[in-house]
Amino acid sequence: MTCESKIPRVLCYGREPEKARDFAEKLKDQYEVVCPDSLEDSLEVLNAGEFSGLFLCGSEMTSAGLLLQAGGILQQLQDGFALVGHRREVLWHNARLLRLTNSEESHVGRSFYECFGTPEILGPDFCPLNTAFGMGETARSTLRVGDKTYYEVEATPVFDGESGHAEIARFLIVVVRDVSTEVLQRQKLNAIYQAGLELGDLTPQELLEMSVADRVDLLKSKILHFTQDLLEYDTVEIRLLDRNTRRLDPLLAVGMNEEAGSRVLHANPQDNGVTGFVAATGKSYLCEDTANDPLYILGAAEARSSLTVPLMLHDEVFGTFNVESPRKRAFCENDLQFLELFAREIAVALNTLELLAVEKISTANESTELILREVAEPVDEIIQDATWLLENTLGADSGVTDRIRDVLKRTRDIKQLIQRVGTNIRPRSGTSAMPDSEIRPLMNHKRVLVVDGDDDVRRAAHQLLRRFGCDVETAHNGEECFLLARSYHYDAVLSDIRLSDFKGHEVFNKLKQIDPHLPVILMTGYGYDPGHSIVKARQAGCKAVLFKPFRVDQLVTELEKAFASPADLAGQSG
Repeated sequence: MTCESKIPRVLCYGREPEKARDFAEKLKDQYEVVCPDSLEDSLEVLNAGEFSGLFLCGSEMTSAGLLLQAGGILQQLQDGFALVGHRREVLWHNARLLRLTNSEESHVGRSFYECFGTPEILGPDFCPLNTAFGMGETARSTLRVGDKTYYEVEATPVFDGESGHAEIARFLIVVVRDVSTEVLQRQKLNAIYQAGLELGDLTPQELLEMSVADRVDLLKSKILHFTQDLLEYDTVEIRLLDRNTRRLDPLLAVGMNEEAGSRVLHANPQDNGVTGFVAATGKSYLCEDTANDPLYILGAAEARSSLTVPLMLHDEVFGTFNVESPRKRAFCENDLQFLELFAREIAVALNTLELLAVEKISTANESTELILREVAEPVDEIIQDATWLLENTLGADSGVTDRIRDVLKRTRDIKQLIQRVGTNIRPRSGTSAMPDSEIRPLMNHKRVLVVDGDDDVRRAAHQLLRRFGCDVETAHNGEECFLLARSYHYDAVLSDIRLSDFKGHEVFNKLKQIDPHLPVILMTGYGYDPGHSIVKARQAGCKAVLFKPFRVDQLVTELEKAFASPADLAGQSG
């Protein structure tokens, strides 16, 4: 504390007035000593003028006395401090409280809550001052002022009872902290999480009824909505990476000039701007001043700063997310972190909606795909029933078994026949449902048996693997799987570890007994394996396990390994 008087002023207070007066008498030649009779008077004098020092005398130092002794220190702290009386009135406060409440006038004498205007008490204690006085213990709560200002309030009772008697709280020390930044960041994190849920919020029926173009348009509108309303960015560009050409194709562009929107960019750290650098390195990039950044290439006409993050899924870059601002240094590290989090949600939504290059199904072939999707399961059931009949009529009249074999062959030909008819009726200007770029040489015409009790998984297996040229059949359980494997040659079996009748390692072992050379790939959901089935299967020689939800390229990689000959593998390693 400072004092402009030529004679330093000292405030002296003690529970024993005689000692205080004796002290004042000794110092009267050098100091102006003020000796109030009570703590209340001491606070009033302290608020009314400045003192060079505080002196408390007596054998016991009460909490109220310690507050007076620390009065000068409290003025320097970053938290707001107030001494509050029983009527909830402010008896004293430090300068920081004025700054926190944007006030130039003292709050002394005002109700504590009036210092903040009309705050909303958010809890956890909705009456912290009453709790501190009534319960005699510290109480905490959060106040909201307006839309974006939050204060944490901690009220601690001050006891000043006579020695030997039960102490009663006479005052509260209330500490006020501005926690707006922390609360707003927490709110934004929650909002980003909710946005991620909504981005991918499509029912199976909606997915079935919507075309790929419809899904893309819907997702783009949601991304733009959250980017503008949640992150408050008006200029945004999203590009997806073509894995074959390394070209970055625009998916969404708002606020960018025409040249920037049509500019050809590749995932290359050289000569492809910030976007190319981010796509090539997988690292986010904060451009604080576009005029002095060697990587930046003009995007928005008035852009002065930009922020670009990679779209990543399972540590693999498949696109970029870029926002720009007309102000220099408009973005900070917090903005970078929030955009990275939002980009992760976008990546998951894009993957869910199958917007990656491997999932480009032509509208011209939707009718063919629909027919194949509808007949796949009935055809599989016919194959299962016919195989059962064949196995149980072995040794019977050869004419019967030959007819059953003929039924099996014709049934298996049905799907290929539908595919050929669909190709013939497809308009010449249209594109195929399975572009040539998606047919993998190692997978083309390979026979894959998929074993899973989930109807959706079996249907998805038909649709997905057919795109890569595979002939797919399915089984519901282990018995059906073994029956089919005994009577027909498959190039690989893809089996869930949790079937209704057998565990994963049992399926693996029985299939190896049927055909020691048959590749078996096991699947498990989210690493769930309470019976250590995967461990047991690996001990028996299993080398391929997929953890749901797995990426399409992971499945393709495992199947191609299963189909590859030693010569193919040697060529890949070379």
